[in-house]
Amino acid sequence: MYSKELLKGTLQVMILQLLAEQGSMYGYEIYQKVKELSDEKIILKDGSLYPALAKLHKDKLVQFKEVAVGKRKRKYYELTKQGQEQQVLGIEELKEFMATLSKVLFPNQNNYALN
Repeated sequence: MYSKELLKGTLQVMILQLLAEQGSMYGYEIYQKVKELSDEKIILKDGSLYPALAKLHKDKLVQFKEVAVGKRKRKYYELTKQGQEQQVLGIEELKEFMATLSKVLFPNQNNYALN
């Protein structure tokens, strides 16, 4: 499992990317998908996932609709137009950052641009 400090700067990009790929998802579904795709190396805590979703909503990058599931309501999140644009920018920025970080940490190795 990775430290929360490493995940903090990438959480928004991960959420936006998942919503871009999957369409509409609810919080626990996002948690499960990240866990699955990371081979259980990234476990999102409620205290980071739900505040991140709230911030994305506040920033108008996602919208949600509430659906009744039994006696509970589930919020299904999806990207807004602004969120779609931010997802593309965020992925490109993260790719560039990872390539730069690789150059800094491993200067004597051949560094290849991330696709």
